[in-house]
Amino acid sequence: MSQQGYVAAPPYSQAQPGMGGYQAGFGSGPTQQMYGHYGGQPQTFSAPPTGMMKSPVSSAPGMPPPPVSSQYSPNVQQNGAYPQRYPAPPAVSAAYGQPPQSPYHSMASQAPPPTQQLTNQMGAMNIGNYAPGPMSSPPPPTSSVAQQPFQAAPPAAMGQPPMPPGPQSPHMSPQMPTPQPPQTSMPMAGPPMAGMARPFPGPPPPGPGGFQQPGPGPAGPQGYSQQPGQFGGQMAGPQPGFPGAFPGAANQMAGPPQKKLDPDSIPSITQVIEDDQAKRGGQVYATNLRGQIPPLVTTDFTVQDQGNASPRFIRCTTYSLPCTADLAKQCQVPLAAIIKPFASVPKNEPPLYVVNHGETGPIRCNRCKAYMCPYMQFIDGGRRYQCGFCSCVNEVPVFYFQHLDHMGRRVDFYERPELSLGSYEFSATMDYCKNNKPPSPPAYIFMIDVSYSNIKSGLVKLICDELKTLLDELPREEGAESSTVKVGFVTYNKILHFYNVKSTLAQPQMMVVSDTAEMFVPLLDGFLVNYQESKAVIYNLLDQIPDMFADTNESETVFAPVIQAGVEALKAAECSGKLFIFHSTIPTAEAPGKLKNRDDKKLVNTEKEKMLFQPVKGIYEQLNKECVAQGCCVDLYLFPNQYVDMATMADVPSHTGGSVYKYNNFQVETDGEHFLRDLKKDVEKSICFDAIMRVRTNTGFRATDFFGAIHMNNTTDVEMAALDCDKAVTVEFKHDDALSEEAGALIQCALLYTSVSGQRRLRVHNISLNCSSQLSELYKSCETDALINFFAKSAYRAILNQPLKNVREILVNQTAHMLACYRKNCASPSAASQLILPDAMKVFPVYMNSLMKTAPLVGSTELSTDERAHQRLAVMAMGVEDTQLLLYPRLIPLHNMDFGSEAVPAPVRCSEERLTDGGMFLLENGHSMFLWLGQASPPDLIQGVFNLPSLSHLQTHMSTLPELDNPNSKKLRSIINALLDQRPNSMKLQIVRQKDKPEMLFRQFLVEDKGLYGGASYMDFLCYVHREIRQLLT
Repeated sequence: MSQQGYVAAPPYSQAQPGMGGYQAGFGSGPTQQMYGHYGGQPQTFSAPPTGMMKSPVSSAPGMPPPPVSSQYSPNVQQNGAYPQRYPAPPAVSAAYGQPPQSPYHSMASQAPPPTQQLTNQMGAMNIGNYAPGPMSSPPPPTSSVAQQPFQAAPPAAMGQPPMPPGPQSPHMSPQMPTPQPPQTSMPMAGPPMAGMARPFPGPPPPGPGGFQQPGPGPAGPQGYSQQPGQFGGQMAGPQPGFPGAFPGAANQMAGPPQKKLDPDSIPSITQVIEDDQAKRGGQVYATNLRGQIPPLVTTDFTVQDQGNASPRFIRCTTYSLPCTADLAKQCQVPLAAIIKPFASVPKNEPPLYVVNHGETGPIRCNRCKAYMCPYMQFIDGGRRYQCGFCSCVNEVPVFYFQHLDHMGRRVDFYERPELSLGSYEFSATMDYCKNNKPPSPPAYIFMIDVSYSNIKSGLVKLICDELKTLLDELPREEGAESSTVKVGFVTYNKILHFYNVKSTLAQPQMMVVSDTAEMFVPLLDGFLVNYQESKAVIYNLLDQIPDMFADTNESETVFAPVIQAGVEALKAAECSGKLFIFHSTIPTAEAPGKLKNRDDKKLVNTEKEKMLFQPVKGIYEQLNKECVAQGCCVDLYLFPNQYVDMATMADVPSHTGGSVYKYNNFQVETDGEHFLRDLKKDVEKSICFDAIMRVRTNTGFRATDFFGAIHMNNTTDVEMAALDCDKAVTVEFKHDDALSEEAGALIQCALLYTSVSGQRRLRVHNISLNCSSQLSELYKSCETDALINFFAKSAYRAILNQPLKNVREILVNQTAHMLACYRKNCASPSAASQLILPDAMKVFPVYMNSLMKTAPLVGSTELSTDERAHQRLAVMAMGVEDTQLLLYPRLIPLHNMDFGSEAVPAPVRCSEERLTDGGMFLLENGHSMFLWLGQASPPDLIQGVFNLPSLSHLQTHMSTLPELDNPNSKKLRSIINALLDQRPNSMKLQIVRQKDKPEMLFRQFLVEDKGLYGGASYMDFLCYVHREIRQLLT
């Protein structure tokens, strides 16, 4: 049987002018889009659209799910005799995507090809449509395995799991030919540019060459300077003449008139999302199979836990790990899991079961301490069990004994969540509590900066008014009548004011601490109280605060002492909790943690740029440790009018499981509602405290690196002062031995935490993955959205100690490397001018290019340093769905809505080409939201939405839509409100008219186009990556 990938073929023969130093031209023209279905019989298709040539691609029978690889590659000779891990990093530090300072003639190594040759090469550069060509099926393997019906389901397209009817595929005999996963191929430009990315002798760039510490590597040929490669392998030396990335200008190479290339012919994220929703949306996803690939994060589906954790809790970069470290090194696909232990579960899925074993506590393996789970094998009539992680044989405690049935399974299998489910909780005993005593319920402390700017803007009054109603919504245990979370209040400027709001008082009392160097809490009794009991006193206080400071002239503030005060208060009360700090300016008052302006645009695009992202050391480091030890999470709400040193001020929140919200130039009228929505979501969301997480694996691989809003005291324990439903931890795995195809790969994530009602619990998530010695299985089982989450976090961590230029190069190199390995080892033979992408990764280049255009990775002096630092920290704690949306915003056409249906119109590709003069589009990425209005928007649409006769009457500073009683207005507002409910953060609606100045802000989110501050278009990037792939393969 043959599986079809999709093939694109070269239509035209004209030569095409190159685009800014590229060999090939790009543009658009109509093509028809067709998809072959996968897994069907080999079939011939009727003639493709005119101008298209069919080009054959072959693929082989389905195989057991593939290996995954991690990205370390110390010493593997890859892709022919190319000992270097990566093509050479450019030496010139041109910003990514700015036009080259010198044309390509100055490149190292070889002379460029003659112009004539270039023109011919450009002619070849076309990306045809998706029409599958005739499929040729490889000869059936001799082994009888091939005849078994284990192709079960179509191979995974972009993270779609095969849904096999029966057991997982049989194990392949070693001599079988490698199967070809479905793939995408597109003819691309002719031979690579001469001299491009040739290794060049020269000193390695400073700092570790890769995102992680280098491992040993082979010596390259003479004259290659060896540099640590991304994750520890080798990297070719820098090379002159090639500016940091993709050139911007289109007119650098003249040529005959260009026949435009159709952007519809290259893989589209919106199409992949739509296809997955059509194929798997609304279905039940049962987790009973090892290594199955879940629906995309963008698809609506219901999970039925049958022994593996729901993808809402754990997603992996690939669901089939490579059996050996060598295979992992060869393909460089990172092996990682993105774990969201407290993810929200939809109403139609049951909450996690809590298992209580009384005084004995949870049952664990004596050797590796893994918790009882579906991977434990009961033997000896049920008297003993063998641990699935370390193979140790343990006695079954007497109270836990149960007989086995004829299949060797316990008779009570379905009555015990820990034996039949992938996710469940255990009640923890005193041994799991601090100082062996039960924890107290947590406390929320509201700390308000009452300096001049916050009083004047009306912010203090806004907060006080909101808290009166918001405190009724404090988080509580499922089914509990009221919340047990205590509350406390502090105001501050240069000094701190604590309030006694004990329920027996008639009036609140204020106590002042002016010695900020020796912070202490002046009262114990009456500071942290039960809100319901002290409601009257608290109301009284919230009414008084804005008046008390109405005449203040104090503009200086302190910051570190405020956090210190919060920690001390929680210590005194012996509980964990969260500080809500509302702050506006850089802390300049004489006190510990005083900061100065260190925003220096001259550092951008230099070796020292990394200093802009590094926090100031000293007291803030100390506070991180104290907060984590006490279970004190810090959420920071910033209202800056200028630089506030975000990298330092956000350091404590980003290590304690906290969040940072930022409202530039805050005005109550336009930003008030946006801020209050954030505050409301933050106060109400489900959360746990004083958490510690450990990830265990079976023998053969282990967790080596962790990314998130976390603190690590040692190499295994992930500590979080708090963990809410939106925070994710990304975990990277590496081999320490071989994995076996029979046993697969097992991962258990155990989280010990204190609940909002003060109970100590253990939450356990288990997942089992396949292992394979066939790389094609790995590529078939990849999940692009999870991969890009990992790459974003590892790149954002890397910029703390490496020049941005190196980090960008590593990203491109690794993209090319992963795709070249697929092309070399898994794809059917085809012309070198074709770009072949694995089906599950066909839109990976779009996300990667978008990541490289994000503020933290673009060296531009026009971007605010605080903005870049803020985005860097926000991404570190994001789950897969958040990074997916951030890197590929939704662009929703609203001008021809169907008012009869509840559905949101289908999003279109994020490119200017999709906008129309007469259209209205909503763009959102989870952090920003724009309503874009074409200059020819029909007056009745404008009247219906804004109650204005025409577009010229519109005031664009509006941030809310008027509530009008007509279908247009109602539908649009319901779409916006639904999006605001869905996302973890609130978004402020910004209304932009086509051709107005603010439209520039909107355009930076059209990620398939050229970047506003440098950065290639998707088409340019694809061509560049293709050239790099060919370079690696020659």
